[in-house]
Amino acid sequence: MSGEPQSEAAMLEAMHAECRRLAQQIVDTFPALGAMVATAESCTGGLIAGAITDIAGSSTVFDRGFVTYSNQAKQDMLGVRETTLASFGAVSAQVATEMVLGARRRSRADFAVSVTGVAGPGGGSPHKPVGLVWMGLSGPGDLTSAVELRWDPAWSRDMIRAATVRAALEALIGRAALGSGSQETPGSP
Repeated sequence: MSGEPQSEAAMLEAMHAECRRLAQQIVDTFPALGAMVATAESCTGGLIAGAITDIAGSSTVFDRGFVTYSNQAKQDMLGVRETTLASFGAVSAQVATEMVLGARRRSRADFAVSVTGVAGPGGGSPHKPVGLVWMGLSGPGDLTSAVELRWDPAWSRDMIRAATVRAALEALIGRAALGSGSQETPGSP
């Protein structure tokens, strides 16, 4: 079987297992930081929050999740500006940043992650293809960044969303590691 491409079902199963491991790591390590997490999700529809809250004991680290699938929900729940949506579109670094900052401001969270993207199979364009996701990340000291993720456009919607969940959980863990250091400077990722 070596050398053969892995089936998408096997890849998806492995991705879900990895997400569970990462979520367990968040639940195990964030209490020592005294840190809470919030999520702001569009294309994943609450899957990041679900991954964390599937773990027993998650109430010690998870404050809340915002599922803001529509542009109006992004504005109403997270304070994303209508002008930002009109200028850059929902799938953009600017919207991901406003989403994550809104999640931090409207929660008790020390760390927040946001995702907005095109999970497919339709809805893509040459400028914003299927598989494009913008992820916002924010932590103590208001250090905020936006990262572009590009998944294989041939992947199924489930694979794109699972890969996005994994990336978000990894980013939270990485941001917490950065946040636990004492050498933070504004504008750092």
